[in-house]
Amino acid sequence: MKMKLKILVSLFGLMVVDNALGQELPRTYKAPEFDVEWRKPSNHPDRIVLSFGEDPSTSASVTWRTTSEIDTAYAEIAIATAAPKFWRNATTVQASTSTFDALEIDEAEVLANYHSVWFTDLKSDTTYAYRVGDGKRWSEWIQFKTAPKESLDKFSFLYVGDTQNFILELWSRLIRESYKKAPDAKFIVHAGDLVNNAHNEQQWQEWFDAGGWIHGSIGAFPIPGNHEYRNLGPEASQRSLSVQWKHQFTLPENGPEGLEETVYYMDYQNMRIIGLNSNVDHEKQAKWVEKILSETKKDWKIVTFHHPLFSASDGRDNKEWRELMKPIFDTYEVDLVLQGHDHSYARGRVSPNENVLDGVNMRDKTGTVYVVSVSGGKMYGLRKNAWEDYDAERDRAAENTQLFQVITIADKILSFESYTAVGELYDAFDLIKRVDLPNEFVERNKEAIAERRFSNTIPYQDPLPAGVEESLLLTYPGFEVGGVRFVNDMEFTGYKVRLDKGEERKELSLDVNGKILD
Repeated sequence: MKMKLKILVSLFGLMVVDNALGQELPRTYKAPEFDVEWRKPSNHPDRIVLSFGEDPSTSASVTWRTTSEIDTAYAEIAIATAAPKFWRNATTVQASTSTFDALEIDEAEVLANYHSVWFTDLKSDTTYAYRVGDGKRWSEWIQFKTAPKESLDKFSFLYVGDTQNFILELWSRLIRESYKKAPDAKFIVHAGDLVNNAHNEQQWQEWFDAGGWIHGSIGAFPIPGNHEYRNLGPEASQRSLSVQWKHQFTLPENGPEGLEETVYYMDYQNMRIIGLNSNVDHEKQAKWVEKILSETKKDWKIVTFHHPLFSASDGRDNKEWRELMKPIFDTYEVDLVLQGHDHSYARGRVSPNENVLDGVNMRDKTGTVYVVSVSGGKMYGLRKNAWEDYDAERDRAAENTQLFQVITIADKILSFESYTAVGELYDAFDLIKRVDLPNEFVERNKEAIAERRFSNTIPYQDPLPAGVEESLLLTYPGFEVGGVRFVNDMEFTGYKVRLDKGEERKELSLDVNGKILD
């Protein structure tokens, strides 16, 4: 009987009853396997991704991939109309082609050509259609719209934190739900850790497949996270930016020398948005971002990077980065900072520079608002003391929840809304721009669902048998359970448990009844 039960679990990952104690064993997750051929390029264009230039009213880029056999490629672009033969007015642009030879790089092991074009001198506030190919094999016609020039009209964009894990499995539903919620979004901020292993071709294929045609229709504004950096191989002494990054993204090259296409900015209508690379060259970026902020006359200033100034999760603190950047953001009155890295959600703010008493309650005034969010399936726990030891106040938080954000700017009002992967409003606030005064802050959490924690959501960790956690903590005083994973395969059936005490860590194996194994 035991053998039959074990076979059922192995084949189907179903919850079964163990004979010894009559208890239910956790359901095991069967991760999908991907054939190597699935991620290889073909002669037909794939991995098509759109981005905008520094001025998105007149310029946009598109990048795509083929086999190395396609050494000459083109893009065609035309103003889109309802007439099906709008292509009669198309312009053909020859692409720049770069060979991506990663055959000797661990986890990449591919040879491909990437092709890219910059569309320039476009008309503002105009819908264009483009296609890419080699002259015989073409993609579908894909539409996008340029930004209005110097406009105060309402527009929205999306912001997502770490994709990183379970990309095709779980991020796909999130990014597709975000499109359903904001189909007119102009671009998407990807706040780092798009993949888990920087050079891994399978994970990049998952990222492109999960977003599908959305990547080619809504401009990407990506910045690298720490997982976009990794050694090129066992002999390499330093971590390197993902070898795919500069081949597969064509981004503004207006950042500091040596950091092109990982540090850059874009002016969209009355907003300047700046992307930073929090992994490297902090001092160089600090001088650059101060200059870029000081020069702009835009009403709204938004900055995005990966490592948060105010950490959301336990055991993390980016003190040097915070002490370097926060004074600059304070001085130049950055409105909003969008971050990732911590695999939980936190939103809070700092005080404005001056306490101006003008009849508006100081609680309703704010300096920079900071947000940390996560869009993928990997989750961490929140800091136990919130932001108490920071010079900031945390207003809203979440654990164990996939989220995306819709940010809307309409002249002097910025509206921020965070949604769960099933479309529930989780967080919301407005910022109102006031002449020579701090932003007015309008809290809108009464519109949102209740706060989510590990304690009131479907468990993220596999549950241990009753009483086992208490027994472990008595056996190992001072430790906390940092992770539990139920394993059921041909080699082992039982629990893998991680115990943490400060920097000390223990890895334990337990049988199905919770008994510690040697």
